Parts: sequence; structure tokens; C-alpha cells
Amino acid sequence: MEKTFLKVHGSGNTFYLYNSNNEKEFNWPSLTKWLCLKENDGGADGLLLVLPSTNADAKMRVINADGSEASMCGNGLRTVARFVCEKLGKDEAVIETMKANLHVKKEASIFETIPTFAVEISPVSFDLSSLPMKYKNQTEIRHQIIEEFSPTIKFSAVAVPNPHLIGIVDAQYIEDISHQQQLSEFLNSENDFCIDGVNVSYVYPMKNDTIFVRTFERGVGFTNACGTAMTASALVSKLNGIVDSDLITVYNPGGFVKCEVKQNNGEYQLTLIGNATVTAEYTIEINDNQYKILNRKDTEEQKLYENCIELVKKETSSFSA
Repeated sequence: MEKTFLKVHGSGNTFYLYNSNNEKEFNWPSLTKWLCLKENDGGADGLLLVLPSTNADAKMRVINADGSEASMCGNGLRTVARFVCEKLGKDEAVIETMKANLHVKKEASIFETIPTFAVEISPVSFDLSSLPMKYKNQTEIRHQIIEEFSPTIKFSAVAVPNPHLIGIVDAQYIEDISHQQQLSEFLNSENDFCIDGVNVSYVYPMKNDTIFVRTFERGVGFTNACGTAMTASALVSKLNGIVDSDLITVYNPGGFVKCEVKQNNGEYQLTLIGNATVTAEYTIEINDNQYKILNRKDTEEQKLYENCIELVKKETSSFSA
């Protein structure tokens, strides 16, 4: 049978997006692993499923490149937000995710005329059991040195709800990825700290309202961007005085976003604002667990986004290759 998929990205975090009324229509892990192979037209970081919801405008599921399932994806949610809002003819919607129903809305463009959406990132927890993560007898890790990881980098652990380990680093750790790669691969293999793995981000402070984030994503590896990681990094940076603004610009290898960090009655209110780009429409033949790309129709949107990438390269040229 022939099915239509969109290839989309938020901040260069690339996915296939598929709309279905049947949550068990296909073998999603098998299909996703195939879609994400680089030899299949460049691959992707995962598959976004848009499904019916009984308590929201739509439901989103996120299947990682390795076939595992993520509880949330901020970059992916922006593209789902655009798809659902355009389908329903609305500027705002509520999307059901694994851990929460999240508010999304269309926003003014953050760069030229790039389609831009804001999405709620929730829930937030610093309790190590929520990641889950174990370190000695601690219940939290907040901006502290963990000798087993590094004698100089201060780390924070937070679930939003995906598990994140955030390190505030000097430029040398951005210029050379080896330390981050070694630690990330260790924490996402069999280890005594993170039994289910963890997303590892290194954050370099640029200005009082700007940071750069590079993320090794659980189930994927290094990505152009990870939405929940960028939001978690903005939160950690604000709480520890790395930045002093509620609206934080976050550069990453795939572009940039803005993250709003607020507190209300002790609760964190996090919003991720960035592009929701559709690069192509694919016709894919699916027969049991056999797949074939039949056709690809490109949009003009990526050409516009390339101008955004040039801006990022200019702003980060002093420390990022």
C-alpha cells in the first residue's frame, strides 16, 4: 500500500511525520528504523505519529531512530503543532503526549518568514527518581561537580519529562566533542547511574540572555538539536545565574530557538519557540515490513531556513566548527 509522509524539522532535528487513525496500523519500530537509515534519502532522527485523542485536539507519539519511544520531543512537537493547527484551521491547540497534554500555538516568526510555533514543555522534575538516575544517596543533582564524570564541569539533572544531564562548560568542550561523546556513550550503555540512559547536553554561555547547546540524544546520538534539551538547558542556566533573562536565545548546531522560563507559585512554566519546517512530501510503499520510497516532492521552505543557518554559523564561529 502507498502512504504519504512529510519530512519535517525543528532546528534541524529531522523527522518523518505520519498522520493515522489507527495506532496499530504498522510496526512503528521497524518502519522508523528503516526511515532513519541515512542511505534512505538522508534518513532522520525519528518518526512523529499524529493520532486521534479522546481528551485533546490530537495525540503525538515519538519513535526514536533505534525504535525506542520517547515521552516527548520539543522540536517534533512544534512540527506536529503546525500540522494539527493547519489541519483544524486554528492558531492554538492542545496535543496529548505520553506524560501531559500540552498547549501549542502559532507565533510570529523568529527569523524572516519561517513558520514558527510555541509549545509548552511540561512536566518538570529535578527528582533523580523521575529520570531515573542514581548518584550516591542524593535525591537531586543541581549544578555540582560529579567526579566520576568530570573534575571541573558542573552538572544538573532534570526531567522535562525526557531525562537530561546538563553540563555548563568552557568553549574547549564545544570545540572538541570527545569528552561529551565518551561520557554520553558511557551513560547510554550499561552503567550504575542511568539504567535507562539519559540525554547529555553541554552548554556554553554566550551572553546574559544567550547560550549554545549541543546534545547527545538517548536513542539517537549527537543531533542538530533537541527541543527538551534546549529548554532544560535554558532552565538550568537561568536558575544558576548563567543568564538573567526570562527569554533566552538558544543556539545549536541546527539553528536557534527561544526558550521562556518563568516560575509561578513554585511551578516552572517553560515554553519553546522555534521553526516548524516542512521540507518534503514522500510517497512510501509499505508491504508488511518491506518499505520503498516511491516519490519525493520538495517544498521551498528549506531554502529559507538556510538563511537562518548562516546566521547561526556567524554567531557561533568563534567556538563551533
